[in-house]
Amino acid sequence: MLAERANYEIVAICKDGRETVAAIRDEKLDLVFLDVKMPELDGFQVLDAVETTSPPAIIFVTAFDEFALKAFEVSALDYLLKPFDKARFEKTLFRFEERWKEKAEQAAAPDKSVSEELKAFLRSIALEKKEEFASRFPVKSNGNIYFVRTDDIDWIDAMGNYTALHSGGRKHLIRETIKSVEARLDPKRFVRVHRSAIINLDRLRKLQPYFHGEYVVTLEDGTTLTSSRGYSDRLRALLE
Repeated sequence: MLAERANYEIVAICKDGRETVAAIRDEKLDLVFLDVKMPELDGFQVLDAVETTSPPAIIFVTAFDEFALKAFEVSALDYLLKPFDKARFEKTLFRFEERWKEKAEQAAAPDKSVSEELKAFLRSIALEKKEEFASRFPVKSNGNIYFVRTDDIDWIDAMGNYTALHSGGRKHLIRETIKSVEARLDPKRFVRVHRSAIINLDRLRKLQPYFHGEYVVTLEDGTTLTSSRGYSDRLRALLE
């Protein structure tokens, strides 16, 4: 999961508690994903053994939920209970990045300056959030997981807590709301035309003005949708 983020660098992977202590002492670390049960020393013994004036942020990653309170007591940033999904992992990283922003503000307070390293990190986060859009969506079917490429999506419609991705005449259901799916799409390529429908502009064949500022949208596969007035501004711009 971290490999997908260019602004994170993995500098150490440790096989036991003693190696972890050495890595935290020797490396200039910002973030440590720490297991609880490990050979030699457990996660809490690692933290006891580390003596540093500038400890890294600690995120526990474990299959045991009974240590959550103790993790809170040692000021861990988060507690990831295995198994976890990408959405939960992203929430953890967001929490860490917010901590970084707080450090930046605190560093800037005395002399209004922030280290160049921190500035670069914050810029990379802002750029990543601005430009990072989903390139594919995982779809579960018959116990398997396969992927639908965003480029192959013709249009999308809402089905309660599910969203249907229409691609090449097939419909793929994913357990996400249309709002969350929309947030992961490039707005230059995908336009919401109705509270329950999003189209791929590359698949737009014809656009006809309709009543009350609405439009009839025809896609390359013959699908016909009617936009709602509240979502017609972007379509209107295509005609100007």
